[in-house]
Amino acid sequence: MSVSNQAPRTALDRVNPVTRIAAAIIVSLPLLVTLDWVSGATMSAIVVVTALALGFRPVFIARRVWPVLVFAPLAGVSMALYGKPGGSVHVDWFLIHVTDNSLRLALAVMLRVLALGAPTILLFTGIDPTDLADGLAQVWRLPARFVLGALAGFRLVSRFVDDWRSLALARRARGLGDTGAVRRWASMAFAMLVIAIRRGSKLATAMEARGFGTAERTWARESSVGPADLALVLACVAAVSVALVAAVSAGTFWAVWS
Repeated sequence: MSVSNQAPRTALDRVNPVTRIAAAIIVSLPLLVTLDWVSGATMSAIVVVTALALGFRPVFIARRVWPVLVFAPLAGVSMALYGKPGGSVHVDWFLIHVTDNSLRLALAVMLRVLALGAPTILLFTGIDPTDLADGLAQVWRLPARFVLGALAGFRLVSRFVDDWRSLALARRARGLGDTGAVRRWASMAFAMLVIAIRRGSKLATAMEARGFGTAERTWARESSVGPADLALVLACVAAVSVALVAAVSAGTFWAVWS
């Protein structure tokens, strides 16, 4: 039985997309001031428990955050082998110095990647581009021309894969697919650039003709913030505070500038 990749309905659906962006910033910034493992482990545990409580399925979480799960161990191994040495030496060979300090750094970096990457990915899961554009223009008061241009660009990005596949099939049908990997990639990249320029020019003309460049605009849907947005922000602040307090209480707080 196959598992759907579609984002499940969760409590985050009631939160404005711009609030999700703000929540991701709140979660990320304070955790960048320390490199201890306690705060990272605490934050990672909070993220997992909160995601399950919000309605995310374990299989869906794993499928979404797999790049983080792959990169975190690689970052940890790299730090263990080449991190700043200190304390007892376990391995000393050429440029590789595995010491107590480098192992602590490796564990801290690995947990930090998980604590920063996983919540950001989950917070951005299921965001509708149109809802995001409405929030940027109405809640954050960004210029409408910038927001609408960004929305149009975001919509066009989703067509890139289909255009690349169609172009590859067309070139293969014409006998142009056996020119070597580098030449084939370069020619297709140039063709995609031409397609993007033509499509962007047509889109700009169409948007201008429909009044997208005017100073005053009305919006079909209202974007606002409410109790769910406030609850998410407070929850993020509380989670970060608990992680930092746990590190200070355990005596492992390790400021990055030290």
